[in-house]
Amino acid sequence: MTSTSIPRTSAGGRAATAALWAGQALLAAVFAGAGLAKLAGDPAMVEMFADVGAGQWLRFLVGTCEVAGAVGVLVPRLAVAAAGGLALLMVGATVTNVAVLEASPLPSAALLVLAVLVAWGRRAAAPRS
Repeated sequence: MTSTSIPRTSAGGRAATAALWAGQALLAAVFAGAGLAKLAGDPAMVEMFADVGAGQWLRFLVGTCEVAGAVGVLVPRLAVAAAGGLALLMVGATVTNVAVLEASPLPSAALLVLAVLVAWGRRAAAPRS
């Protein structure tokens, strides 16, 4: 007789899973809001991208990437790639805040760390090719 056992999840494993989902939900909420503000032409976003000097096309590109990342980070098969993409966006945002806008890098750096933690935590669930 063959028996299959279902692995038991420890309390620590459940807590880690809950923390990952909370991180993913936070990333999704923040990036959906920021991306939609950029795409809707919020005056603060238009001004910020004008100050960067790259043109408004960059606002649309970043907004689209943020909204796509916000959706993707909630889809288990896409979470690692989406979190990785959001982390890369935050590298650019952090550098831009320091070098161009002379603004605090802390918010974008914090989101960078959270995105890296989510990508790292979900790496086992990523599809293998």
